[in-house]
Amino acid sequence: MDVRDRVRGCLLGGAIGDALGSPIEFQSLREIRREHGAEGITGYVATWRGKSGLITDDTQMTLFTVEGLLRARASGPPAAGSLGAAYPYPGVVEPVRQAYLRWFDTQNHQAPPPADLPHRTGRLREETWLYSRRAPGNACLSGLRRQFPGPSPLGQPGPVNPDSKGCGTVMRSAPFGLVALSGAADGARPDPREAFEVAAACAQITHGHPTGYLAAGAFAAITAYLVAGEDLEPAVHRALDLLADYPAHDETSAALRAAVALAADGGGHSPERVESLGGAWVAEEALAIGVYCALAEPSVERALLLSVNHSGDSDSTGSVCGNLLGALHGVGVLPAAWLRPLEGRDTIERLAAELA
Repeated sequence: MDVRDRVRGCLLGGAIGDALGSPIEFQSLREIRREHGAEGITGYVATWRGKSGLITDDTQMTLFTVEGLLRARASGPPAAGSLGAAYPYPGVVEPVRQAYLRWFDTQNHQAPPPADLPHRTGRLREETWLYSRRAPGNACLSGLRRQFPGPSPLGQPGPVNPDSKGCGTVMRSAPFGLVALSGAADGARPDPREAFEVAAACAQITHGHPTGYLAAGAFAAITAYLVAGEDLEPAVHRALDLLADYPAHDETSAALRAAVALAADGGGHSPERVESLGGAWVAEEALAIGVYCALAEPSVERALLLSVNHSGDSDSTGSVCGNLLGALHGVGVLPAAWLRPLEGRDTIERLAAELA
């Protein structure tokens, strides 16, 4: 499959899952079933704004991640570094942080603010539809209010929000697995270990708990393996092998193993089984639920619906599941009925083309 198709599929699939889960993010399973029937939602439903197909902060931040990576690539290869260095990927981390500051502007202004600060540049910040608060995570907001001295060595608490492992790290990190970052020739496939380390380093911009940023790294690595042509379950196992090389990986590894085991169990798949993996408000649970749903259901449509019909963080688990399915199968498997009304589709398509 063409890499471009996987990149488009990953970004569009994540946005679809995000938009499916958004209206029910803060509802319990009982409330979802009471309002939408025993099967829960079966497609887009209106948000409190009265519209459907709307994305949330998950897709917003994912798009700014893409923009940060595009800036990093345009500025040349990142400075050499190693795992133990205090700031191992300055050529990528700082452009991504600047991109997140542009996203932060969209949460604090109703229209693009004057270009009076160094980070206020580029085309994405000019898109007025992005200037809308969509329940952003507290750690993402508070982290971007602080100075960032650079990431800690992987496995140690990061310098910003060192106790936070919210899923805001995972839901924005698929793009790290979509592009080669170390100055490789255009068209080179992403390196899973590099994707892991850069995603983990960039997750520390806002979340310093090792589980929070290692889960983001594992998600990026799984995505990179999918782009290289692996099936999903082998990609997860290979990411587990990578995880084992870093201190403090235990929570993330245990969550991924539980997801794989649950998907392999022949007992049938249901929201109750999704909820046995947690509520997804923290990073390793969001990753595990997204992986479980993508593995459990052969139908892309059923997998996405399974990933959002539960009492937890429905938009984040939908986003993760959609990213994985899109990277695995390409854009052609995504339901046209969910693609057509998707908010921001033109922007997502443009950034996917530039990244690919």
